[in-house]
Amino acid sequence: MTWSRSIIITGGTANLGYETALNIARAQPDVLVVLSSRSDKDRAAESINKSLGQSNAVFIPLDLASLDNVRKYCEQWRRDQRPPIQALVLNAGLQFPGGLTKTSDGLESTFAINHVGHALLFHLLWPSFADRARVVVTSSGTHDPAQKTGLPDAVYRTAEDLAHPPASMVDAPGRQRYASSKLANVLWAYALDRRLAQKKPERSVTVTAFDPGLMPGTGLAREANGVVRFLWLRVLPNMLPLLRLALTPNIHTPAESGSALARLAVGEEVDGVSGKYYEGKTEIQSSKDSYDVTKQDDLWRWTTAYLARSRQEALEFDELK
Repeated sequence: MTWSRSIIITGGTANLGYETALNIARAQPDVLVVLSSRSDKDRAAESINKSLGQSNAVFIPLDLASLDNVRKYCEQWRRDQRPPIQALVLNAGLQFPGGLTKTSDGLESTFAINHVGHALLFHLLWPSFADRARVVVTSSGTHDPAQKTGLPDAVYRTAEDLAHPPASMVDAPGRQRYASSKLANVLWAYALDRRLAQKKPERSVTVTAFDPGLMPGTGLAREANGVVRFLWLRVLPNMLPLLRLALTPNIHTPAESGSALARLAVGEEVDGVSGKYYEGKTEIQSSKDSYDVTKQDDLWRWTTAYLARSRQEALEFDELK
């Protein structure tokens, strides 16, 4: 079958990503829905196709911790001449609760996976975007100190500090690194939105950021210790009504949040909406720091300069060529 468009969901093989992909595949049977994660051990794409009686879900492996792997993914995408990209859902995320960890590229792992790999994926795939395409970035309420989520407050001084922590930040808690990476997600979404409006208004590509809420039972805590994993995976998912009463109503199942994320990717009611932040299906204000244009520009400039392999590529990334 010839597909009219493509939609990519990173982290699309489990939990929130899987539910998002399932909703999108159901709503857009004529669109190729690409689930991209490091592995698909549960055969998520096959599961979606079987449950819907369709064939439009496929799995293409992607390791966001490796910039070389991201480049190979995008090179293969172009070689395969996949259909134009209708939506890019930058959903994959990981938390490292322990001490400082680094990727093979020498970047702090949380920032590398949650932001840097996704940014490179966007820039390399940008020439393959359809007009009126959408970029949706999964962030988290943990980026906002005012929400008092229980995580240490996000800290953004410079992107370089997050990528290569100086001595004063080496001992920062892993959960703080996660909150800071989620702030970076919102900063980048707003920076991209402004640049698209300035440089490519004719293409009408939109950008939104999304908080799925707390979702006990997902793979976010897979790097935590055994006790925390047991509570997260086995105990808390059975306590959602109590947790909503005791903590916050912003606690959901992956199916609930997946429906809300799919809406931002393909829903008609948000067509044309850009530069906004959503908690579930509700547009809200993000953190005070996320609207700091100086921080947005610092992140944008650092990211494009770091990722580019040549002057020409740096120009293409910065100018959205």
